[in-house]
Amino acid sequence: MILPGLIDPHVHLREPGATHKEDWDSGTAAALAGGFTIVLTMPNTNPPVTDALSLDMALQAARSKARCDYAQYLGAGACNPVELPALAERAAGLKMYLDQTYGPLRLDDMTLWMEHLSLWPHHLPVVVHAEGRTMAAAILVAALADRPLHLAHVSLREEILLIRRAKESGLKVTCEVAPHHLFLTRDDIPSLGAGRGEVRPQLATPADRQALWDNLAVIDCFATDHAPHTLAEKDGPNPPPGFPGLETALPLLLTAVQEDRLTIEQLVERMFTNPRRIFNLPEQPETWIEVDMDALWEIRASDFYTRCAWTPFEGWQVRGEVRRVVLRGREAFHNGEVLAPPGYGINLR
Repeated sequence: MILPGLIDPHVHLREPGATHKEDWDSGTAAALAGGFTIVLTMPNTNPPVTDALSLDMALQAARSKARCDYAQYLGAGACNPVELPALAERAAGLKMYLDQTYGPLRLDDMTLWMEHLSLWPHHLPVVVHAEGRTMAAAILVAALADRPLHLAHVSLREEILLIRRAKESGLKVTCEVAPHHLFLTRDDIPSLGAGRGEVRPQLATPADRQALWDNLAVIDCFATDHAPHTLAEKDGPNPPPGFPGLETALPLLLTAVQEDRLTIEQLVERMFTNPRRIFNLPEQPETWIEVDMDALWEIRASDFYTRCAWTPFEGWQVRGEVRRVVLRGREAFHNGEVLAPPGYGINLR
C-alpha cells in the first residue's frame, strides 16, 4: 500500500545536551524507518531552545545531521514572551509546558500564559502540555486571546470529553494522542517495570484508554511524543519520564486497522492531512511510503535505529511494516536500511 510521508508533530531528539539518548542523526533515521518524513522537534533540550542563540544551535545541528525534513519548536519561558515573536517564522511553533514534564520550562503563572498567547503571531501554532484542570484553564485562556490552541498527548477520559465540548462550542482547539496512551494502561506497569513505565502524562486506566478510542472523531493527530532515555536511566533510582515511539507508532496503528478499530483513511487523516493543516507545513514533492500490510512481525528494540535501545512494546506481535520511503524523489529507506544521508533533511521553516 502506498501512503503519504507521515508527519510527527511531537518529537524529542535530545540535542543539544543529551545525545547519548538521541541526536538529530539517530532520531531522524528512526523517523524514516517508522515512515515519518517530517518531524517537529520539542524545545526542552539542554540548554532549552528559548532564544535566538539556542535556536541557531539546534538548527545548526539539524542542518548537518537530519535525514528527514524537520522544524524546531521554541519554548515559552518566564523571561522571553517579548523576544520570541521575532523568531516565530523560523519555528515549528511555540511550546508551552503548563504541567510537570522533563526539563525546566514549566510555566506556573497564568499571566505568563496570557502574555505568550497574546504576543505570539496568531497564524502560527501554539502547543501546550496541559493535563486535567490545567487543560481546562489553557482552553479558557486561549479562548480569551481568541487564538487556536493545540493540546499535546491527551490521555484521560475527562480531557477528551472536555475537548469534544470545546469543539462543539466552536472553540479553536485541536488535539493529539500518543500511541502509548491508545495501547497501554497503568495495568501494564508491573510487567514493564516502574521506571520503564514512567511517562508524562502518566499511563491511565483502561476506561481512559477506551474513551480515546470511543472519541476518535475528536482526535486530530496521532503524535508519538518520542522521548528517548537509556535503559540505565529508566532502570535507575530516578527514572526520567518518556517512551521512544517513532518506530512503533505506525505498526501499532496498522495493526488496529487490521483489527477494524481504525480505517486507513482515519490513519492518514491523523498522521498526514491534519498535522500538515494544523502546523501549516509545505507539500513534500515526490514523497511517499510503501507499507506491506500483510507483514506479521515482532517488535524488537535491537532492530531499531533509535539510540535509546528499548521500547515498552518489546515482543508485541504487529501486522504492517514499512518497506520503502521516498523523500523528495530520493529513496530514503528500503527494507530495513536507512539510505538518506545525514544532512539530507531540510528545515521546513
